[in-house]
Amino acid sequence: MRPVGVFGGTFDPVHNAHLAMAQAALAALGLARILWVPTGTPPYRAAPVAAAEHRVAMLEIALAGEPRFAIDRRELAPGASGYTVDTLAALRADLGAGTPLVLLMGADQYAKLETWHRWHDLAGLCRIAVFARPGCPLQARGADVVPMTPHAVSASDVRERLRRAADVSALLPPAVLAYIQRHHLYGHP
Repeated sequence: MRPVGVFGGTFDPVHNAHLAMAQAALAALGLARILWVPTGTPPYRAAPVAAAEHRVAMLEIALAGEPRFAIDRRELAPGASGYTVDTLAALRADLGAGTPLVLLMGADQYAKLETWHRWHDLAGLCRIAVFARPGCPLQARGADVVPMTPHAVSASDVRERLRRAADVSALLPPAVLAYIQRHHLYGHP
């Protein structure tokens, strides 16, 4: 059975680097599909800037037309822990033991993996695949490496540019930018 990729994040907003990473993972890892898992408001990090319904709407727009992409909203449910290990355990229960899971993450997150809640338990639930990130050395230590040129874009950079009314048209899918403008997200006038 072909593996299912699990790509979590705030996606605040989803941008072209996210999409390039997912496409590279599909090709390099032979994934059947990728589940995009937007985070809620976990206790271990600052709350996302945009409300969950806007982040999901932007994901729906960005992922339209790619049948191998789906959104998994479980971390947005009331009472969800937001911990990756809990999400993977729930996915394992839903998909069955025969479906391999591959957790997709950037090298910046992988470098901090040992600080994650119950990080030792991840190995029993999934393989990990890592993407290079600008300014972060890629030390995969037992993870798969997804070959791709890193994109120098982050959601925080996109938000800051939007706040300053700077051009972000090369960083976002056009329909996502239109959604942001229509809903005046991230300080966009």
